[in-house]
Amino acid sequence: MKKILVVDDEKPISDIVKFSLSKEGFEVITAFDGEEGLAAFHEKNPDLVILDLMLPKIDGLEVCREIRKTSHVPIIMVTAKDSEIDKVLGLELGADDYVTKPFSNRELIARVKANLRRQQLAPAETEEEKTANEIVLGALTIHEDAYVVSKRGEEIELTHREFELLHYLAKHIGQVITREHLLQTVWGYDYFGDVRTVDVTVRRLREKIEDTPSHPTWIMTRRGVGYYIKTPDQEKEA
Repeated sequence: MKKILVVDDEKPISDIVKFSLSKEGFEVITAFDGEEGLAAFHEKNPDLVILDLMLPKIDGLEVCREIRKTSHVPIIMVTAKDSEIDKVLGLELGADDYVTKPFSNRELIARVKANLRRQQLAPAETEEEKTANEIVLGALTIHEDAYVVSKRGEEIELTHREFELLHYLAKHIGQVITREHLLQTVWGYDYFGDVRTVDVTVRRLREKIEDTPSHPTWIMTRRGVGYYIKTPDQEKEA
């Protein structure tokens, strides 16, 4: 049974979320402030965290930052603010997704299931596994079986979502993929999602893999359409 940690200071909302998720077969742990949420996270080791932005004691952004120091568990940020900057900030700190209050139980459950479905545990990283299936993009190597990316031989730490996005683009090298298609394929849903999520994840990826993120070598933008990874021929033409 998958464990979900819900951190929200509004008990009526927390109770409704717990009831809805329990009906879907999840074990639900609740916490009502940031300190309690972090303590519950370290004690219970949940499979996914639903995290309110506005929390007493420690706010949701700081809780997200602390969780990301030690874990890649999926985090869904919840906010009452319909503000682009709050959503972007949460995603940049490592949240995988967000919902804005008021939200429907159906929407939240769909997001939870989609994020859990996409979450995969990396297998043992033996040298044989690392070289079994690789995509080599110049100095960048994607080790498919080990769920690892390395650059000039040094491993780069990516979240599962970042890895999946890079891997999908690399599997379709030279092909421009729309943000809507990436959202549906990599995140596992379409009509509940916001394409801004893709933009923020691409930005985070560039910061981790590119020598100069503002002038990327690998992940390119086709304005008004989407993203792609250049083929060797495209690199020669650039």
